[in-house]
Amino acid sequence: MGRSNPTMSAAGLRIEGLSFSYGPRQALSDVSFAVERGRFCALLGPNGAGKSTLFALLTRLITTPCGLIHVAGHDLRQVPRSALASMGVVFQQPTLDMDLSVRRNLSYFAALHGLSARQAGSRIDAALERLSIADRAGERVRDLNGGHRRRTEIARALIPAPDVLLLDEPTVGLDAAARASITAHVHDLCDDGGLSVLWATHLVDEVRPEDQLVVLHQGRVLANDTAGTVAGQRPLAERFLALTAAA
Repeated sequence: MGRSNPTMSAAGLRIEGLSFSYGPRQALSDVSFAVERGRFCALLGPNGAGKSTLFALLTRLITTPCGLIHVAGHDLRQVPRSALASMGVVFQQPTLDMDLSVRRNLSYFAALHGLSARQAGSRIDAALERLSIADRAGERVRDLNGGHRRRTEIARALIPAPDVLLLDEPTVGLDAAARASITAHVHDLCDDGGLSVLWATHLVDEVRPEDQLVVLHQGRVLANDTAGTVAGQRPLAERFLALTAAA
């Protein structure tokens, strides 16, 4: 079955028994899984599966008394500041200032996090190098293509030196080459930097066989293992359709 059961392992991100309702509609029901340090976890589900609700709970945009969320060992309900400080987030909708340069966007973000100019400078340089956009640092975001804008947002999320990186449908609107490049860069962050990554997507081609895969559908976890194990002898797209159709 590949690696040991992810829900029982020491984790950068651990979710247990998480449920949430919008009035009578159950958006999440008893969701439990964990992402180990240095692991890339794809949260795969069709539109309406509950991925955005889960991300809203992870970032405390909404709260629930049902379930536990631990980020780098910090209980999000009990010590929210410590938990959120351990997390970097890339939302589905772009949030960069289009008229500022790449570096100015990142510098502004670093200042909001209370970093000194020296700390900010070194972390910005490191983040830009890791995302291979150091040569674009002086360009306005408006002048970048979609792939480089996304890399800038990921670089920005790395500035606080998070233990956990959340990305909500980060490749929406990008062409196939840009999507592949962004996915590869984030995998490298796991391999080289030890980040725990939760990558929400509805696209099976963004998932590698060795990735942890959590299939979410109608608010429930249908599978949690390596993608290769979940797929078995079938293409992952075919297995994913079979799982969601059966549910």
